[in-house]
Amino acid sequence: MQRLYDFIRRHPTGVDSFWAVFLLGLSGMTIVVGGVGQGGRAARIAIVPIVIGLCTVVALRRRAPEKMLLLAIVTGVAQLVFGVRPTAANFAMLVITFTVATVGERWASRLALVCSLCAAGLSQLRWPERQEVPRSWVESGFVVIVMTVPFVLAWVLGDSMRTRRAYFDQLEERAARLEREREAQSKVAVAAERARIARELHDVVAHNVSVMVVQADGAAYVMDAAPDQARQALETISGTGRQALAEMRRLLGVLRTGDTPETGEYVPQPDVEQIEDLIEQVRAAGLAVDFRIEGTPRSLPSGVELTAYRIVQEALTNTRKHGGPNAGASVRLVYFDDGLGLLVEDDGRGAAHELYEDGGADGAGHGMIGMRERVGMVGGTLDAGPRPGGGFRISALLPLKAAN
Repeated sequence: MQRLYDFIRRHPTGVDSFWAVFLLGLSGMTIVVGGVGQGGRAARIAIVPIVIGLCTVVALRRRAPEKMLLLAIVTGVAQLVFGVRPTAANFAMLVITFTVATVGERWASRLALVCSLCAAGLSQLRWPERQEVPRSWVESGFVVIVMTVPFVLAWVLGDSMRTRRAYFDQLEERAARLEREREAQSKVAVAAERARIARELHDVVAHNVSVMVVQADGAAYVMDAAPDQARQALETISGTGRQALAEMRRLLGVLRTGDTPETGEYVPQPDVEQIEDLIEQVRAAGLAVDFRIEGTPRSLPSGVELTAYRIVQEALTNTRKHGGPNAGASVRLVYFDDGLGLLVEDDGRGAAHELYEDGGADGAGHGMIGMRERVGMVGGTLDAGPRPGGGFRISALLPLKAAN
């Protein structure tokens, strides 16, 4: 049964043609049994093309519904003109009314409704029933109404199916639109996550590798003259490398969705309290840093703490890169009532204009881009540029919210 149903859906015109041939045969039998000569010579000549036209309407109703409606109207008018009495082929008018109301254009649907309301009345006027006692106008009107009801029901059923199809099409279009929106949101979320991981990787790699490079250069310089200092520098390189690996494992662990780490090597996100450890590490690498905290320290949202830590880390990394050999730096953390202030300054040579203003060229300047993105994500403000009198200054204000 399912195969038959699928075949019918794949070949609608073939199925309609089958019913058209069946209707043609039934009409032929009606003509032969009823007598070909009824209605005069004109009727006998016109009946064959009229029946064929009505059967054609059934065969092509779904391929060209509007054209078949017009063909049915022309055929009906020809019946009235030539006096061809209704046959079984006139069932095509009921079928085309339903079809046009279902899938045809709106103008064709309205035209089919008007013709359906007029067909029964015109038929009664053209072929009145001959009876010994003539019908009253009430009886004639009742007959017209009874004959009109099937056409009206066909049109109403077809129009209801049109409305239902339009509703389901709208639901499908809405589902497709929601799916596209969901995919777009997923792409935005993936892009944001990639940007976040890229910022974290840059901060971890840039800071720790710069420390390792400075220590390695120092160890190579004093290798022969001061072996103890070289050994201490190598120990610093080793510790910094381990710290970098731990943070890298934490970041890569984010990408392993659903995997449970079997070891406790993943470290938590750095916070404001770890800034002091960061300062000590930078001092051990040879950069003089003055660190002060103003105001009353208190609990901060995790996003603000991570942002503050990364800003200080990137600023001190830039000082080592661009400040020169004798540069010094100062770090200020200021707790306000509604915000956390950060001020990182150095007295070195400063950075090139394109590194802090234009986002960098040829792969440079991603640290400043990451800083601005981090500050923007927590709703803060950031100002970076040369300091009056020489050096470089980074100033940030991060809004505070009550920590849960």
